[in-house]
Amino acid sequence: MKKIVMLAISSFVMSFSFGQTVTDALRYSNDDLKGTARFRALSGAFGALGGDLSAISINPAGSAVFTSSHATFTLENQNIDNETNYFNVNNTSSESNFDFTQGGAVFVFRNNRQDSPWKKFSVGINFENSKHYDDNWKASGVSQNSVDQYFLANAQGLPLGEISALEGESTSQAYSEIGSLYGYQNQQAFLGYDSYILEPETFDDNNTVYFSNIAAGDFNQANNYSATGYNGKVTFNAAAQYTDDLYIGLNLNSHFLNYERYTSYYETNNNTNTLVDEVLFDNTLATNGTGFSFQLGTIYKVTPELRIGFTYDSPTWMTIEEETTQYLETFVIDETNGDFYQIVNPNIVNIFPSYKLQTPSRFSSSIAYVFGQKGLISFDYSTKDFSNTKFKPTSDSYYSAQNNIMSNLLTRANTYRIGGEYKIKQFSLRGGYRFEESPYKNNEVIGDLTGYSFGLGYDFGNTVLDLAYSNSSQERQEQFFDVGFTNAANIDRTNSNITLSLSFKL
Repeated sequence: MKKIVMLAISSFVMSFSFGQTVTDALRYSNDDLKGTARFRALSGAFGALGGDLSAISINPAGSAVFTSSHATFTLENQNIDNETNYFNVNNTSSESNFDFTQGGAVFVFRNNRQDSPWKKFSVGINFENSKHYDDNWKASGVSQNSVDQYFLANAQGLPLGEISALEGESTSQAYSEIGSLYGYQNQQAFLGYDSYILEPETFDDNNTVYFSNIAAGDFNQANNYSATGYNGKVTFNAAAQYTDDLYIGLNLNSHFLNYERYTSYYETNNNTNTLVDEVLFDNTLATNGTGFSFQLGTIYKVTPELRIGFTYDSPTWMTIEEETTQYLETFVIDETNGDFYQIVNPNIVNIFPSYKLQTPSRFSSSIAYVFGQKGLISFDYSTKDFSNTKFKPTSDSYYSAQNNIMSNLLTRANTYRIGGEYKIKQFSLRGGYRFEESPYKNNEVIGDLTGYSFGLGYDFGNTVLDLAYSNSSQERQEQFFDVGFTNAANIDRTNSNITLSLSFKL
């Protein structure tokens, strides 16, 4: 079947929610390991160290560790390899991109009063891409479940009069009016009915029972996923050193996100007595959001060599807006009038009301040992209870139900990071390892993440050049649709990064 490109030519605002799920909440709640090359080379184990622009994002007290004003800018090459398995059929895909992922500066002010315990103050600003959404994968195989289950799950119990076009009404008009009056679920049922996938038990407007025109059997299926976007933040930092041993700091974070996704699902069958033997279903999602969070942190020198750090990360309070478009095409077998393609192309952009997402807070503790000018070793531990993730307003019955689902499915996840650095004159050699537990109680949905890193740096005096390589792997399951037809592909994802940073003493 020739693919027809969907062009959205009109839009309307829906008064109903799009149907946010656990997957959406986790997408915007989880960060990747991003930042300067030195930070990446130590796998982010910087909570008790400071003295790095990205270390500030782990512990805001770290900016007061700088002995002078400092600026860093970072470029990254990210490569994502996906291996998918769907009913024992394997596919591979790769995505690579270059990006400016970090830039910021810290300004240090020493206190000239010798009798004051406050030794110095620092203020800083730092931009950082917390997460890249660039990704693509394909899953294909033969299943005995059909996409008709998605449309049936949405249609059953809904009156035919609320999922069908009025006499003389165009597809665009019907899709728009049904969405405006009844919501997104009714729109999905309309697509199934208008494409001949669904058949009502009776053609009475009050009919609420439907069956499928796709006969049972084997189905050749392929699902293509492509996404772009980022989740970033700008951090405003203030910190101070009290006596020779204590550092305290505060971050105020302004968050912003952009996520765009395109999925194309294609299914064929040669089943006996089927009336629909091909389905092409395209969906796009565009998401934009802004948010706010804060962090409080401290670093304490137990001895000149031994340091400990503690950080509290508040929840991130986000306001999110979403838009969707859809396109559906089927091949209908009609022995009376001849076979034909049925195209349901509303040419409509659904604009949904904004909603709020509260991500969970995080507590971190760190310990580091510094071997004078020779090197260091550092360990970080953090914990985050993902079951506390919430859609808001909680008074909304749908969001309340989703919050209960997240409370039951998600759990507390711990992260462990260890890193080390060894200096040879102007050279620095670095390495690190990290382990992140799954946010799901059932870690087959999303598995634990393991990663390693290494890098080097060269100090020119007032300028430092750092290079790092990091690699992480994680297994997960990706459902094609959220209800009815819930087949999932198993995906083994490997994320490798090359990071280059240039730092200046100001």
